[in-house]
Amino acid sequence: MGIVVQKYGGSSVADATSVKRVAQRIVATKKAGHDVVVVVSAMGDTTDELIDLANEISPLPPARELDMLLTAGERISMAVLAMAIGNLGQEARSFTGSQAGVITDSEHGRAKIIDVTPGRIEKALQEGAVAIVAGFQGVSQTTKDITTLGRGGSDTTAVALAAALHADVCEIYTDVDGIFTADPRIVSNARQIPRISYEETLEMAANGAKILHLRCVEYARRNAMPIHVRSSFSDKTGTWVVSSEAARTVGTKPARDAGPGSNSEETSMEQAIISGVAHDRSEAKITVVGVPDKVGEAASILRALGDAQINIDMIVQNVSAATTALTDISFTLPRADGQTAMTALARLKDSVGFERLQYDDSVGKVSIVGAGMRSSPGITATFFESLAAAGVNIEMISTSEIRISVVVAESQVDAAVNAAHAAFDLGTDEVQAVVYGGTGR
Repeated sequence: MGIVVQKYGGSSVADATSVKRVAQRIVATKKAGHDVVVVVSAMGDTTDELIDLANEISPLPPARELDMLLTAGERISMAVLAMAIGNLGQEARSFTGSQAGVITDSEHGRAKIIDVTPGRIEKALQEGAVAIVAGFQGVSQTTKDITTLGRGGSDTTAVALAAALHADVCEIYTDVDGIFTADPRIVSNARQIPRISYEETLEMAANGAKILHLRCVEYARRNAMPIHVRSSFSDKTGTWVVSSEAARTVGTKPARDAGPGSNSEETSMEQAIISGVAHDRSEAKITVVGVPDKVGEAASILRALGDAQINIDMIVQNVSAATTALTDISFTLPRADGQTAMTALARLKDSVGFERLQYDDSVGKVSIVGAGMRSSPGITATFFESLAAAGVNIEMISTSEIRISVVVAESQVDAAVNAAHAAFDLGTDEVQAVVYGGTGR
C-alpha cells in the first residue's frame, strides 16, 4: 500500500512500557501492508531535563553546544524504539535528523527546514525495514552543524518527511484523542472535532492550542499533506486536518489531494460556524505611554522590536489627545521576550520622546475560530455578549477573516473560554476528552 509517516510525542514514549506499546502499533501498521516511517520525540521530560542541566553548567550555554546536547534525547528514543520493534520480529533502522536528510538553515535553537533529501530512508523502506527518525533536529546546509527546530519541531520533521516521501498521510500520535473544541482541562464538555481545515488549525495553533505546532500545520497546508491527530493510548479515530474542501465532507479517511470536484465522499451541507475556542496564557502586554503623534514614531518603536527578534501579536494605538498631541501604543508579545522588549524600548525614550513604559504580564488571550464566521453576521456580538455576561472585561481586540481574539485579565481566561464555548453551543453531553499521558503533547 502507501507510505505512512507516524510521529510519537514524548508522553507516548515516556518509559519502556510505552515504547513497547508504540512498537506494537508500528508493527501492526507494517503488517497491514504499509511502508512505515516513524518520527520520535525525546522520552518524557528528557528535553526539559537536558535544558536544566545545561543551565546548571552555564548561565548562557553556547547555542551550538546546546543543540548538540538537546538532540541526544531524540537519539535515545529512536534507538530504543528500534530495539523494541526488532524484538517483535520486524527490522527497524534508526536515523538522526542529518542522516535522514533534514537540511536546515544555521539558526541554532529555532532552525527552519529548507530541504529534505531522504535517500537513506527510501533505501530502508525498499529493503523492508521500518525507518525511525529522530525528530526536532537537522543539519545546517552551510555550517554542517547539528541544529534543532525549537519546540514542536518533531511535528514539523514528520510533516516535512511525509511531504518529501509523498506519503499518504502523516499521523501525529499524542496523549489525547484528537483536536477538541476547547482545552478539556478548562471545558469539561469539550467536543472532539472529526475534521478541521488547515486554516482553522493554523489559527487555533497561533492562538494557544497546543496539539499541533504552527510550522507543522503550515508545512502540511503548503504540501497538501493530510494530518491525522490520534492518541497512542487508544484506537479512537482522532481528528483529520485537511483542506477546506475535504473538511466539509462526511466520512472517516479523506483522500490526499481530494479537491472540490472529488466525489469520493459525501459533501456536508452544513459547516459549524465556530470550530473551537483557543486560549493563550504565555503573552504579556506593553504600553508605550505618551508617544508624540508624529509620522514615523510607531515605525521606530516596531523596528526596535523587530531588530530584537521579537514577534508582536496585537497592536492598538489610541487617538491622540487634542490638548497634548500624544498617543498611547499598546501591543502584546510572548511573555518570555518581555524583558528584552522593555530594554530595547527604553533605549528609544530620548529619540522618540515617549513618557514611560507600562508592562503587564497578568493577561491572557481568548480566541474563537471558525471558517463559518465569514458568512455569519452577529458572531462578534454573540462573543462579546457572552463575555459581558460572565463579567469578563476586554482589554484589546484583534480579528482575522476566521478569528476573533480578545485580551483579558489572566484570572478571567477560564471564565472567558467557558462562556464563549457555551455561547456557540460547542459542547457535548458525553465526556469525550481523556488525557492519557498527562501533558497533552
